[in-house]
Amino acid sequence: MTQEQIRLLEKELWDAADGLRANSKLTAAEYKDPVLGLVLLRFAQNRYEEAKPIVEANIPVTPRGKRAATKEDFLAAGAIMMPEKAQYDYLANLSEDQNIAEAINNAMQLIEAEYADLEGNLPRNYQEFESDLLRDLVRIFNKDAVKCAIGDVFGRIYEYFLMKFSMQGAGAQEGGEFFTPPSLVQLIVNFIEPMHGTIHDPACGSGGMFVQTGYFVKSHSNQQVNEAIKCYGTEQKTNNTKLAKINLAIHGIEGKIIESNSFYSDPHNLVGQCDFVMANPPFNVNKIDMAKDFVKTDPRLPFGVPKADNGNYLWMQYFHAYLKETGRAGFVMASSATDAGGSEKLIRQKLIETEAVDCIVSISNNFFYTRSLPCHLWFYDKGKKTENRDKVLMIDARNVFRKVTTTINDFSDGQMFNLTAIMQFYRQDKNAYQTAFNNHQESVAELLQKQLTQFDIWAAEMIVAAVSLDIDLKDDLTITFKTPLDAVETQAIFDLFQEKTATATPFLEAYRADITAIEQDLKDKKQDEKQGKKTISALRTKINTLSKPTDVYSKATNENVGHIKQAIKDWQQFFEWFPDQKYQNTEGVCKIVSLDDIKENDYSLTPGRYVGVAAQLDEDFDYKGRLLDIQSELDALNAEAVDLSNLIAHNLKGLI
Repeated sequence: MTQEQIRLLEKELWDAADGLRANSKLTAAEYKDPVLGLVLLRFAQNRYEEAKPIVEANIPVTPRGKRAATKEDFLAAGAIMMPEKAQYDYLANLSEDQNIAEAINNAMQLIEAEYADLEGNLPRNYQEFESDLLRDLVRIFNKDAVKCAIGDVFGRIYEYFLMKFSMQGAGAQEGGEFFTPPSLVQLIVNFIEPMHGTIHDPACGSGGMFVQTGYFVKSHSNQQVNEAIKCYGTEQKTNNTKLAKINLAIHGIEGKIIESNSFYSDPHNLVGQCDFVMANPPFNVNKIDMAKDFVKTDPRLPFGVPKADNGNYLWMQYFHAYLKETGRAGFVMASSATDAGGSEKLIRQKLIETEAVDCIVSISNNFFYTRSLPCHLWFYDKGKKTENRDKVLMIDARNVFRKVTTTINDFSDGQMFNLTAIMQFYRQDKNAYQTAFNNHQESVAELLQKQLTQFDIWAAEMIVAAVSLDIDLKDDLTITFKTPLDAVETQAIFDLFQEKTATATPFLEAYRADITAIEQDLKDKKQDEKQGKKTISALRTKINTLSKPTDVYSKATNENVGHIKQAIKDWQQFFEWFPDQKYQNTEGVCKIVSLDDIKENDYSLTPGRYVGVAAQLDEDFDYKGRLLDIQSELDALNAEAVDLSNLIAHNLKGLI
């Protein structure tokens, strides 16, 4: 499956499942765990079917024939040996008179018996669902496209469902309680590059940091994930611990997740042993008992216990303490922490003086799904290069975001490329410029190819619309007529199609030729900055013709044009930030500051204090037109004011 097909499948499954909930009496919180449990069952079935031929081929032939496959054979192939009554096909084929809730509960029990890491963690409350709702849910995850899904597809579906439930506030009263937005996780992973060794998250929620690390390892190395990294997580809440264990199982990641409170315990005993630490800890937690013996003697707090009962500066010390001498950490933190005073300021000063603080990134509002407050990303690097030991990279990304909805922001792919490039330049990565340049090219090329595909879909749909007969339109755009047609009928149908598309054909041909030519340019890996800027200019001109769609092609263009325009804008920003193909301090965006600079600013780690302010212009906004509108409004108001003044004067004369 392509990434686009996976995205479409995610949305289709979510819309179907959420539609069922909307017509039931269940809240999102009541619905979440059982639905995620069904995703796991479907995944386990697919992995089982995928592994069966591999297992069969690996069983040696003896004079007595082949022995029966065992549980161990399937585990070696990365699958669970599914008992018959735990198999998804068995559940999907249950007759109407059989108790489906009881059957699913039993399936969960059988899975736990075969997979020790999931024991006691799967939902068993399906009896609370109406039978019809359960049967419909089972059918949703039994479609052909789902049955054929292999590899990482189910991991991505599971993460997508977690994200959507988080957006609904399902069990996350404090916002982001079990799920960190993908953009923030991805930026943390891109900045610290966790490709090997021990990975620790002492506030792991549903395990998203581990999952994204797994994807990073797969895309940046030839190693298997479980050969490259070892994952250790701690999570205070029982339900979140279960979510994390299921999440790791679905992604095939081995990890040890322990339910415990990190403020009063250190269950993995990893002080000084971690290659990487990543976390989105709960912000501003108060009512912590700082007088507890464990806290007072905790080796993870070398710089002291803060006087306030706020947990922020406990977390920041934990992350530092867990790292090896070459370790890196990346974590989300409340914006107030960069300037906190009192005992917290003294701890921050000591942290800065270790020279391990590597980078601070300001993030705008609305990245979290159930709260709108801004935050900062902090990065430690105990193994900094010598030239960076007394420096900190400050990035103000508050004006870098893509608006997803009126209440949710994220980073586009291009914005992610640009922010990552800043960090790579700072670390003197010689490939930083070319890597980002190539990423931009490939991203735009993919979007253009999608645009051409959308025109193919649009054209095929016109055939369907032109015909009164039943037609099957396959994913690969193959058209099958359910009713056999003779030559005369076929010719009549396509004559009708030609008539309906006559006005569209000239545009389609010209558009396809132009976009194909630009796409060919993008495929040239030798393309330099000058040619890149020409490509951007050509793209901007062409895409602007799609900004005012007509009836002929609006359906085929609306969905993707916004993404193409965003990608062009991001690529243009890349050239503006790095005009000489190297790092430079950029007003309002980034600056490398010395520890002396930080000391002069009273040990503040707020990027806005250092990078300055840059004017933000929206290239798609008609400033001139808006100013003229404002002038017209002002003229009208002034005229009304004169009329009102004259009326008041007239009325006053009448009273005298």
